[in-house]
Amino acid sequence: MFKAIVSADTLQDALDSVSVLVDECKINLDEEGLAIRAVDPANVGMVDLELSADAFESYESDGGLIGVNLSRLEDIAGMADSDQLVDLELDEETRKLHIRIDGLEYTLALIDPDSIRDEADLPDLDLPAEFVIEGADIDRSVTAADMVSDHIALGVDADAEEFYVEAEGDTDDVHLTLGRDDLISLSAGDAHSLFSLDYLKDMNKAIPKDAEVTVELGEEFPVKMHFEFAEGHGRVTYMLAPRIQSD
Repeated sequence: MFKAIVSADTLQDALDSVSVLVDECKINLDEEGLAIRAVDPANVGMVDLELSADAFESYESDGGLIGVNLSRLEDIAGMADSDQLVDLELDEETRKLHIRIDGLEYTLALIDPDSIRDEADLPDLDLPAEFVIEGADIDRSVTAADMVSDHIALGVDADAEEFYVEAEGDTDDVHLTLGRDDLISLSAGDAHSLFSLDYLKDMNKAIPKDAEVTVELGEEFPVKMHFEFAEGHGRVTYMLAPRIQSD
């Protein structure tokens, strides 16, 4: 059983956070809320999302697992104004999701969860550098790097207590440095890894500009980025594998 009422903007934010990496996903439903974990087809990017029952106007579930086509569900949610409520109800017999928005009713056929690739475990990495940065500064870094290259280096200089971004193109280079005073917080340790800019651009689309984003970095290790939404009742973790640099 699953019945819930949620604001359209909260639903859209949750869907956007996942759809930047995958087209379909499994949604785990339980009494405390819902959770999604998915990896892109190339096994480069991962998203882990939790949305507490407190983020909903009302929420009832006795547990379960459903599979959804994200683009179709996003199209439906996108028909609502941000301040409107979306009513969701699972029909367990037909395995369809009934969606109601201000007189509009839509019945969405669900996907067999067994046909969607298995969820991966979220690696527990002990990375040497951790800092908290505004979403707007991530956007600025990604936008600047995109002007010159298709990859981006993220690093922390422990001695200088700085986070830096580097991008090298055929003719032009970009370098951005943010010191301790420019960041919300910094636990400095030497770190440097190179990443595909395409993935970071997609993740950046879903990161609110006013969000406080916790970033964990290492030496040629995946980057982990965490942020909250829905007034703290939702949490997203992105993980992106590095491009290993050959000597």
